Amino acid sequence: MNIFVVNSGSSSIKYQLFRWPASEPVCSGLVERLGLPDSLITHTVFSPNAEPRKQKLTLALPNHAAGLREVVKLLTDPETGVIQDPADISVIGHRVVHGGERFAATTLIDEDVKAEIKRLFALAPLHNPANYLGIEVAEQLFPQARQVAVFDTAFHQTLPEHAFRYALPADLYTEHGIRVYGFHGTSHKYVAAQAAAYLQNPDARIITVHLGNGCSVAAVRAGRSVDTSMGFGPLSGLVMGTRSGDLDPSVIFHLISQLGYPAEQVSALLNKASGMLGLTGYSDMRDVGAAVAAGSPEATLALQLYAYRIRKYLGAYAAALGGLDAVVFTAGVGENDVRVRALACEGLAFLGIRLDEARNQAAGRELREISLPDAQVKVLVVPTNEELEIARQCVELLGGGEANSA
Repeated sequence: MNIFVVNSGSSSIKYQLFRWPASEPVCSGLVERLGLPDSLITHTVFSPNAEPRKQKLTLALPNHAAGLREVVKLLTDPETGVIQDPADISVIGHRVVHGGERFAATTLIDEDVKAEIKRLFALAPLHNPANYLGIEVAEQLFPQARQVAVFDTAFHQTLPEHAFRYALPADLYTEHGIRVYGFHGTSHKYVAAQAAAYLQNPDARIITVHLGNGCSVAAVRAGRSVDTSMGFGPLSGLVMGTRSGDLDPSVIFHLISQLGYPAEQVSALLNKASGMLGLTGYSDMRDVGAAVAAGSPEATLALQLYAYRIRKYLGAYAAALGGLDAVVFTAGVGENDVRVRALACEGLAFLGIRLDEARNQAAGRELREISLPDAQVKVLVVPTNEELEIARQCVELLGGGEANSA
């Protein structure tokens, strides 16, 4: 069964094609800068025992429909294509950021599901509209395929009520759905499962730390999320590339009532001009690291602040779990930034977290252990693979037997 995974952003489309049950993609790609005259498509085809074949195309793509049409051309190209016809694709798995309370599992998309995704635009205004658009376009280009939604929030629907409720009047939850939803759930679910398999302990107590441009932490017990740092929206918790993370709400009131900020400007400030960008002028941790190496006091302070927030969550979630078996670092920064991992684990020997400096420094693209051999808590680096997790969830929804016989 050919499963095409689509992750639509506001101006981009990430995709991978899997020929299930093989877990390695047949091809992958990224469409960037949609709506601009110099849109870019990077398309890579993978072949056994051969180097990947990469193509880069620059062309004007006014919208998502135009972008996906070009992707279809690449997929079906007579010389380099991996399928003969769009009808060869059986299932399309869509990443949808916000599923609200209704969607606690992967779901076949119909008009009712689309209407609910649309209703949730207000809860994820930067993400759900783009996800919805990707579904609409895919339905046009692949009318024979079953469309499946995999929700970022679904993994966190196992949070107990005392963890997902806010201390607000009850009707704000019961009538308006104001609660903790959590995000990055597909990534947290994938890496927690990989770590539990490595530990050979399905009941393991694991803290997963997803560090990219967006950052979040999850407390996972026996494969179930019991707490997470992002809340009603993807702004709270850790310091991020451009997002503030946890903030005293009084700051917002002060910005509005004393400094004259309109609400829209406050939102833009906290989402797009804060975090590491606000502290250092850089949103990319590689640039922050270079500034630290050059002796920048602002970058040094920002890195300390970034790591301190991670340490606080490690302590809090060890308490929430009632103990700890492993800490997992994942995503771009978590998988690659040696200094961030070291600072985040600094001073936590009392929790059983003791990093092995040499192991932490060693590079690798696979799951690896970076704690001391006799440490009570394993510290792991686990590369995330949201696209593979989406494909797996599609197969689980549709039935493994059907997938294997297709």
